[in-house]
Amino acid sequence: MSLGLLWATGPAQAAEYYLYQLPDGSRTITDRPKFDDDHKLVRKSSNPVGLGRYAAGHSSFNTAPAANYLRFENLIYKVATRHKIDAALIKAVIHTESFFNPNATSHKGASGLMQLMPATAERYGVTDLYSPIQNIEGGTRYLRDLMQRYPERIKLVLAAYNAGEEAVDHYQGIPPYPETRKYVQKVLQKRAFYNDWP
Repeated sequence: MSLGLLWATGPAQAAEYYLYQLPDGSRTITDRPKFDDDHKLVRKSSNPVGLGRYAAGHSSFNTAPAANYLRFENLIYKVATRHKIDAALIKAVIHTESFFNPNATSHKGASGLMQLMPATAERYGVTDLYSPIQNIEGGTRYLRDLMQRYPERIKLVLAAYNAGEEAVDHYQGIPPYPETRKYVQKVLQKRAFYNDWP
């Protein structure tokens, strides 16, 4: 839906408008909530004009992932070194989860760069889900713990990050969820990309 159509409806309807970010970094405004993981909620407002400013004015995430991650590269490297985890893996998870948007929020309630759920954030002492430092620290510690739980089985680590340890343990492998299976492949592909990036 275009902004022109949104403005034409007028304020009398008291509608809610949503600004979503797509996996390619582009942003879209709609008057209907989206309930799929490809749409990351950035803002919600009763004023589409205000949302238009964020859609057009915040262009730092409308570029290629390689450019986006430079903003957080030093932070990722420090956290990866501290916890002895491959920095490319952290970048791949962030790329897949939020496209390096620290304000991303999913309809399931996952938030921030590494899309931490509130319960996971609480487990790792994350008090501000939208703080890049706290979010990357908490998400990396979670990855580290999963790697200890599933040693030398990176696909199970990623499946558990996406679907939860309970699901992986229940199925004794990657759960038969299309979203999770696709997620594992996406992260592995992006990990290879960031390992090769100069």
